[in-house]
Amino acid sequence: MKKNKLVVEHLYEFDLLGIVAPVKDYKMAWIVNNSLQEKLAKTEDYELEFVNGTKLSISQYRREKENGFLQLLKNKSHFLDTSSLYLIPELKIFDYFLLIQDFTSEVDIIDYIERLSRSGLIQNVVKLDIDKIKSKENLLTY
Repeated sequence: MKKNKLVVEHLYEFDLLGIVAPVKDYKMAWIVNNSLQEKLAKTEDYELEFVNGTKLSISQYRREKENGFLQLLKNKSHFLDTSSLYLIPELKIFDYFLLIQDFTSEVDIIDYIERLSRSGLIQNVVKLDIDKIKSKENLLTY
C-alpha cells in the first residue's frame, strides 16, 4: 500500500520584534500602547499543547487592523505547575515578542524599534529573522 505524506508549509507574513523587559504583561502592553500610539487589548490566553502532553499558556494582547494586526506575546508560560516553558525556547533571553503584520507597507519597523527603545523599562528591542527561528510554528496563533 502506497503512503502519502502531507507537507504543510506555513506563511510567516509578519515582522517580529524581540523585547527584553522584565515587567508584567499588562505593563508591557501599556508601554507598547503609549510608545506606538496603539490600542492593544488583552485577549484570551494562547494555549499550546504538545504531543508529549506539556502545555503552554501564553499571555497575549492584540489589535486587529484593517490591513493586518499587532500582537504582543509573552515568551514565558504562566503555568505554575511546570518548570519554565517558553513559547520560543531557543530565544529565552526575550521576555516578549511583538508580531507586526501590515500589508500596506506603511509601518516603519526601525521607527517602532526606536520609539520602544525610548522607554526606560525596555532594556532591548531587536528585529528577528523568522526564518532562522527553529520553533517559529509556535508563533502561529490562528
